[in-house]
Amino acid sequence: MILINLLPHREAARKLRRELFYAGLGASAVAGALIAGGIFLWYAAQIGTQQERNQLLAREITQLDAQIKDIATLQEEIAALRARQQAVEDLQADRNMPVHLLNELSRLLPEGVYLTSMKQNGDTVSLAGIAQSNERVSELLRNLSSGSAWMARPELVEIVAATVALAPKDSRRVSNFKMTVKLLRASEAQKAASAAAAAASASNALTPTGAASGALASAAIAGGASAPVASGRK
Repeated sequence: MILINLLPHREAARKLRRELFYAGLGASAVAGALIAGGIFLWYAAQIGTQQERNQLLAREITQLDAQIKDIATLQEEIAALRARQQAVEDLQADRNMPVHLLNELSRLLPEGVYLTSMKQNGDTVSLAGIAQSNERVSELLRNLSSGSAWMARPELVEIVAATVALAPKDSRRVSNFKMTVKLLRASEAQKAASAAAAAASASNALTPTGAASGALASAAIAGGASAPVASGRK
């Protein structure tokens, strides 16, 4: 017996495929929405965690800024205390500067040079005097430049020829001079004495007989000469 299907099977198959397509499309849309929602929630959680970390860092930075300000204030106070301490030490050391000045001048004045006035303004000392010749003035400049640990950088301001009457019929030509010299503080004098002692020891190391004289010279520079105070020597 032959069976003949008179139903529209092609239309039914086409409808079934259409329904399956729509079902797959809906399932894909739902799956995509779920995946997108999961990704969004994961990124939101990451952003929230990072924001918490940023807030923590901001609080720590604020605390560190406050601590840095405290440290800066402490450093300023320490610097002010050190400046006061240095000022007190300089005042204590400067009390003996006039003694060292007079002592060094009496030791370094060459023969034929006499001081008529001396004035100190801060660390600058102005000297005025009379010399038998210009060579005596040059010798005084050399002595002040290299022979003292308490004075440095002498500068000749002026030198003028003059005549001094020794007797009614006797006169002598002399040189009136003015110069300035810097008076060193105790700390600077100690550095200069140390440098002079090092240079002396280095030079004495080349000659066996120079050790004793180098030691005596270093002791005289560090402690100051014991010559009597005077305005000049004849």
